[in-house]
Amino acid sequence: MKFPLHCPACNHEMTVVKLHCESCHTEVAGKFGLPLFLKLEPDEQDFIMQFLLDSGSLKEMANKMGKSYPTVRNKLDELIDKIKLLKD
Repeated sequence: MKFPLHCPACNHEMTVVKLHCESCHTEVAGKFGLPLFLKLEPDEQDFIMQFLLDSGSLKEMANKMGKSYPTVRNKLDELIDKIKLLKD
């Protein structure tokens, strides 16, 4: 199941308000921001994970994805721009 980033009713960004321990059933309530990585779409998270697993080799990623190097490089540049916006 995809982690919901936006409200299904109004499309506003969601926040985490409760954490629960499955072991002892302790709960912590509050307003918690999502880590930056979780604010990315699942396909963007997958891209970053693959980038790390391929030791940052865009050439290797392009080969595995069956895409050209410039296409993969453009995807990385788009992600960098998005992360810069989310970081601020």
